[in-house]
Amino acid sequence: MKLLRVGTAGAERPALLDQDGTLRDLSGIVTDIDGGLLADEPALARVRAAAAAPGELPVLDADGLRVGPPLARIGKIVCIGLNYHDHATETGAAIPDEPILFFKAPDTVVGPEDTVLVPRGSRKTDWEVELAVVIGRTARYLDSAEEALGHVAGYAVAHDVSEREFQIERGGTWDKGKNCETFNPLGPWLVTADEVPDPQALPLKLWVNGELKQDGTTADQIFPVGEVVRYLSHFMTLYPGDVINTGTPAGVALGQPEPKPYLKAGDVVELEIEGLGRQRQELKGA
Repeated sequence: MKLLRVGTAGAERPALLDQDGTLRDLSGIVTDIDGGLLADEPALARVRAAAAAPGELPVLDADGLRVGPPLARIGKIVCIGLNYHDHATETGAAIPDEPILFFKAPDTVVGPEDTVLVPRGSRKTDWEVELAVVIGRTARYLDSAEEALGHVAGYAVAHDVSEREFQIERGGTWDKGKNCETFNPLGPWLVTADEVPDPQALPLKLWVNGELKQDGTTADQIFPVGEVVRYLSHFMTLYPGDVINTGTPAGVALGQPEPKPYLKAGDVVELEIEGLGRQRQELKGA
């Protein structure tokens, strides 16, 4: 299923994109798309049954309708740094022996076509297309990557916007450059795991002002999705509705020759992951 949330910010309603590409209203059978729904197998079964029944779900007029983040009430966003071989190479970083972790606050999440704000004083705002993993079952001390994949509810496109000066040059951890407002566009859809048979076979692309900057594949991940979830479960409990941003392929501004083409107000970023949808953001000053 392709689950999404539509409407004005803070007042989104749950919806579903059916196999014909028609937007359908889910608000008559579920209150929202969140961790509670993802952990509720009977509720998900009702959604699947309604989606399969002709005429069961009302059609929504998509014209002019904002698409919000596909997940409400996110618990935590755990991010994996330097998780693609080619990205580590382009930045001159050593291949990590274990996953590098940092966090993004849930309030950085916006819709896939919402405005992204360049922070005040920023000189090095950068782009990163990423595969987001959404947890559907509580995960703690998992034994294998195969078991870990069974705890994944679905996948989405994430834009891990980053301010490199804040991240690298201002002292402390990476979090300063990762948590500015609007720095995690998510969506358009939450695609359930049954529709993504192999999360390590997904092409990712990103364009800035129409120019292709990133063109990679999740096959290049250093730590695959199942291993990431297994590993994290030994350091923290993962709950339904938690999100994992799994890293970015090569092609970010940080890895390019001087003068590096960092983002500025007026730029347009577009990004997509095959089967998971496409995002588009215009940048403005904060």
